[in-house]
Amino acid sequence: MKKIILSATAMLVLFTACNNSNSGSDKTTESTITKDSNAVIPSASDVPVTESSIKGILDGYLHLKNVLASDDPKAAASAGNDILTALQSVDMSKMDEAKHKIYMSVVDDIKENAEHIKDNAAKIDHQREHFEMLSKDVYDLVKAFGAGKTIYKDFCPMAFEQKGAFWLSETKEIKNPYFGKEMQECGEVKEELK
Repeated sequence: MKKIILSATAMLVLFTACNNSNSGSDKTTESTITKDSNAVIPSASDVPVTESSIKGILDGYLHLKNVLASDDPKAAASAGNDILTALQSVDMSKMDEAKHKIYMSVVDDIKENAEHIKDNAAKIDHQREHFEMLSKDVYDLVKAFGAGKTIYKDFCPMAFEQKGAFWLSETKEIKNPYFGKEMQECGEVKEELK
């Protein structure tokens, strides 16, 4: 735990030092001009830093949601592993202080829940429990960082013995990851995140 705190503190100090020399822009503007024409092709660095910081996590999460809705626990385990891989490639040095604080507040929980999902390929109910917790943290990331596209917050009031649970989706169409094929369309859109 001390190593994590020291690492996080060191990253924050490094980030603050690097951020002071930054122009304050949240987006790099380098582009490439092709030799054959004057067309400008955006480079990968044209994606806003905030969205690109969590893109891999969000992509893994949305894939996980879709395979849980299809009742595929082995694919869910693979998606959990994809989220873990995405966590390793997050570049915290490009986050401002507020986003860094939000990211640090959820990263350990995201990792723990993704590990449970990855390690329980034969227990879809257990995966779904951890998906519910993961959904809360990914929601916080999308609210803070943006997604670069519209994301829908869906809610099913019947999940977990009438307690209810939400999830994020890339489409308005309801595909319930908590009930899968049993009750595929149970739920409704509660919020649009842009």
